[in-house]
Amino acid sequence: MDIGMLWFDNDPKSDVMSKVMKAAAYYSNKYGEEPNLCFVHPSMIPEVKTNAGKIAVRSNSTMLPHHFWIGVQQPKITQKI
Repeated sequence: MDIGMLWFDNDPKSDVMSKVMKAAAYYSNKYGEEPNLCFVHPSMIPEVKTNAGKIAVRSNSTMLPHHFWIGVQQPKITQKI
């Protein structure tokens, strides 16, 4: 993901997946495109890879806790010569 939106949510009453879905809804309304990738701090999810609906949630140690980097991962295009 090259471009995304940084989202902050430290609500202690919500779980991580509902926070991702809330960020995704905001992203969709603002940019008119459904996000499919979200990076979070490793302490926020038990596994390195998980999903929140259609959104792939990945841990990344460069993220701060309670911050979500959400956007669209474009498919890789390989060119054969």
